Amino acid sequence: MRTKPEMMGQLRPAFSELNISEGFEFDTEIVTNEIKEDCKPLLLSNEQLTTLMKDMNDAINKGLSKDTNPSSVVKCYVTYVQDLPNGTERGKFLALDLGGTNFRVLLIELGENNYFHMDSEIFKVPEYIQTGKGTELFDHIAKCLAEFVKKHNVDSTVTLPLGFTFSFPLRQVGLTKGYLNSWTKGFNCSGVVDEDVVRLLKEAIRKRKGLNLQVTAILNDATGTLMSCAHKTRYSKNCFVGLIVGTGCNACYVEKVENAELFDGDSSKPYVIINTEWGAFGDDGKLASITTKYDREIDELSLNAGCQRFEKMISGMYMGEIVRLTIVDLANQKKLFEGRLSDQMKTKGAFGTSFISDIESDKANYKETLKVLNEMGISDPSLVDCANVRYICECVSRRSAHLVSAGLAVLLNKMNEKSVTIGVDGSVYRFHPYFHKLMVEKTKQLANPDIKFDMMLSEDGSGRGAALVAAVAVRDELPKMNGVAAV
Repeated sequence: MRTKPEMMGQLRPAFSELNISEGFEFDTEIVTNEIKEDCKPLLLSNEQLTTLMKDMNDAINKGLSKDTNPSSVVKCYVTYVQDLPNGTERGKFLALDLGGTNFRVLLIELGENNYFHMDSEIFKVPEYIQTGKGTELFDHIAKCLAEFVKKHNVDSTVTLPLGFTFSFPLRQVGLTKGYLNSWTKGFNCSGVVDEDVVRLLKEAIRKRKGLNLQVTAILNDATGTLMSCAHKTRYSKNCFVGLIVGTGCNACYVEKVENAELFDGDSSKPYVIINTEWGAFGDDGKLASITTKYDREIDELSLNAGCQRFEKMISGMYMGEIVRLTIVDLANQKKLFEGRLSDQMKTKGAFGTSFISDIESDKANYKETLKVLNEMGISDPSLVDCANVRYICECVSRRSAHLVSAGLAVLLNKMNEKSVTIGVDGSVYRFHPYFHKLMVEKTKQLANPDIKFDMMLSEDGSGRGAALVAAVAVRDELPKMNGVAAV
């Protein structure tokens, strides 16, 4: 039973009546029972996560098998990356990192005595290009590449190896050939699905004078993160997992060649990196029992309805919207803000995932929460309202971290290595104040107890990793590169 509105002045003081500078500790006890009850579907038990792990393990095994891969929602694409950096890589390498509304171009130089130098620049992909023609997208990329090499005085008489990070579901048939399976993260360029994106990039580069490049590798951001961390840890031999928790969510891991039945590369090398594309897990209904009405609404209104169900419950592109839909629903039931809602709060996409990090960063008071709510047009929220909003954010981010942890535990148990470094990149992992801690705690609970692991943040992982994959691909051929024709 709810407290009568006339009594709320005593229990729910407005912020205008509080001395914010004095602060007060966050206390879940003031979160209303109604809010806790409504948020219960967001809280996953270890029993639910264990069931999810079994289903994901089955899906990964189906993805690895030649017979069952076509019917598996987790495709487990072979990357054809079989070697990690070993310290002998030398020279200059260009990297292109495309995975969202912005993309990065990097120039990396590797030398003796662990010499490493990197220049980089961020370029924007305008919205009309994100949903326009594929040729326009790659022409725009080539234009930005030309601007970058000119600005950094790259010698156009020398062929520069280029590593291309393409962070969308990609079916690779070689280190320099990969077909787009489907667009995600708001992209929907025509004429690219089922096409070789390396060929499209090469064709765009050919149109540009002054670009003397050889695309030596294509990879996704998870693979780049794994490679980057292997390099940063002085050529670690146990960096076996790459994880992205940012705009999207994906993971790659090191698999034995004999288990990757679709691999048709060098079988003399024992391992190959597998790009799981686990964001599609649940597209066959396996997540239905833990899917909330907010998840269903987000999926139905997305550009790729019915696809990437796992990713839509986790990643930065959707977390903020899950919180916003929850807030709107509960406010409409008069369980928040006494039923008052602003136009901003009613607007799709207005509540950014960064707001969740801001709200959960509050230490001694609700200053950041108040700031976010004011920005969203909610003036003078009560203390209890702020506690309720924070609790909603915590439930959404905790669920995200726990789902990722379940996936990681599957990979750790599957590899069964006694010591593993997990390279992690992405804005959610990097900026959320508790995401790392939540993941470590839950992964320890779910993984086999004798497996030791650590999680390592990979700064610039996907871009730096692309250059490193290119460097590894040509490290035995570098003396020949000057004579190689451009793409």
